[in-house]
Amino acid sequence: MSTRGLLICGIAAGPLFVAVCLIQAVTREGYDLGRHPISLLSLGPAGWVQIANFVVTGALFVACAAGLRRTSGGTWGPILVGLLGVGLIIGGVFPTDAGAGFPPGAPEGAPEMSWHGLVHTLGPVVAFGALTIACLVHLRRFARERNRLAAATCAGAAVAIVALNAWPDPAGLSVRLLAASAVAFAFVGWLSVRALDSAG
Repeated sequence: MSTRGLLICGIAAGPLFVAVCLIQAVTREGYDLGRHPISLLSLGPAGWVQIANFVVTGALFVACAAGLRRTSGGTWGPILVGLLGVGLIIGGVFPTDAGAGFPPGAPEGAPEMSWHGLVHTLGPVVAFGALTIACLVHLRRFARERNRLAAATCAGAAVAIVALNAWPDPAGLSVRLLAASAVAFAFVGWLSVRALDSAG
């Protein structure tokens, strides 16, 4: 694939993921974004939609990482974007466990953790951890280049991702995780647009 095509993957991935999640949030019976993590959308008869959403979005970010590697000249930044994609793929290939009353008929409360549910929990850790570090790697790069606006964008993205994930109040956690995903994906889209501009 051309470099431009790879970078466009990084621009398209975030809006695709968020849109598919929101459409499911309002169409899946019994699902409540205010109390159900988006990972629960991977369960039930229509769960294949969210599984595909995780895997396809992850693959798009891995492709984007290849495009960033061709254009940025850096090593760690593209690797960390690729790890974001790997984390999403893990989240899709290894579904979470039913709980909190979803899918309909599932027990209320926290689920009993299965082996695949345990592996699933590694996905967000890899994805958000890698993207937070990627923000700091690019912050250092832009600070070295004396590009204050770009450096501030990197710092703001890192702070937002950490704050949304670490906020101690469990109420609204699902919404905050989706918002953190949107910030992380928007950051990669921004990097991809910058790389497209530099690639001509």
